[in-house]
Amino acid sequence: MTIQVHLVGQCSVRLWGLTSRERLRRILKKFSQAQLADAGAALPAEGEVLLLREDYLYDERVLRGLLDTSDVALQDPRDGTLAAARVQAASLEGTAQLQGPSIERLRQVRPDTVASGLQTQLRKFDQPWVARVTESNRQHLEKSLFNGAYKGVTDFITRGVWPVPARWVTHLCVRLGLSPNHVTTASYVLAILAGWWFWQGHFGLGLITGWIMTFLDTVDGKLARVTVTSTRFGNIFDHALDLVHPPIWYIAWGMGLAATWSYSVPLSVVFWTIFIGYVAGRLCEGSFKFAAPFSMFLWRPFDSLNRLVTARRNPNLLLLTLAWGAGASDLGLWLVAAWTVFSTLVLAVRVIQAITLSRHGVELRPWLSEIDLQAEGHRPVVRLFAPRSGLADA
Repeated sequence: MTIQVHLVGQCSVRLWGLTSRERLRRILKKFSQAQLADAGAALPAEGEVLLLREDYLYDERVLRGLLDTSDVALQDPRDGTLAAARVQAASLEGTAQLQGPSIERLRQVRPDTVASGLQTQLRKFDQPWVARVTESNRQHLEKSLFNGAYKGVTDFITRGVWPVPARWVTHLCVRLGLSPNHVTTASYVLAILAGWWFWQGHFGLGLITGWIMTFLDTVDGKLARVTVTSTRFGNIFDHALDLVHPPIWYIAWGMGLAATWSYSVPLSVVFWTIFIGYVAGRLCEGSFKFAAPFSMFLWRPFDSLNRLVTARRNPNLLLLTLAWGAGASDLGLWLVAAWTVFSTLVLAVRVIQAITLSRHGVELRPWLSEIDLQAEGHRPVVRLFAPRSGLADA
């Protein structure tokens, strides 16, 4: 069944370069049952329609909930304003408006009534929201949309270092009309250059290039989310690079050391240790799906904390950088190998524990779905991994 979506009122404020209508058009393309009506189009004679205020910003989870729930009116939790309604078209008498007897008879709901706060894809907990759009709060909404696009559980560099400069560069990309795939393409070029310089022993140049690449790897995903331009190809294009290049970098670093390698352990042994450890770690993450349908880093607080420092690209690149800065580039490779082995062993233990519990009938649940933000919001681990995007309070 197709549900026509009609916008009520008007809004001239643009967020990340998009009008409210264009943003909603892009979001609603993800839902096969939704069809955004043209401005000024007449209501259908029968069936259900979804009325949305054009001067509101909507959480995608809330829109999904409204499309799945009949005969409801959505309230803005801040002041009780009706921001949307799913209603029978015949009861509106041809007028798209969020008032009148037909609207008053609907069941009143709030964002957290029709949507869950847990976002498994972004590995975080964030309250569902709607937000009024005005020129006075435009900058706050843009910042909040950007923050909301961030994964809640990731490495400490992505969480603590990149957000502010990434937001500036994302704004620049919007002004220049660059797409996420443009940024990802630049990342591919930089990844190749970094590997080449590592191989040639030019570790300083390789590190500079590598860090810029990791920064752009943050920007492309945020640009895609704030401009609602995520595509299946773009996701594969980006993640293919993320998956392949880290072990190649470590091998290239080792080849840059080959001429001066003086240890009794052959370089090939170190290479294989890093490569096998890297692949095993990824397999552990994938194997967790046999125990629960969510990321292993969402299972318990320990796992979320572990993701901050586990042997992924950014923590390992920091080890290489510190070792190079200390004039011990060979030590950097040893540190990466040791940290990769240790991290993979930790992941393996957690996977075994999870699968064992699951086979004994224990239902595993992500810890973020079990917290009470009002009662537990003071806990440091909750404040770290369950931050508000700001949109719930906008």
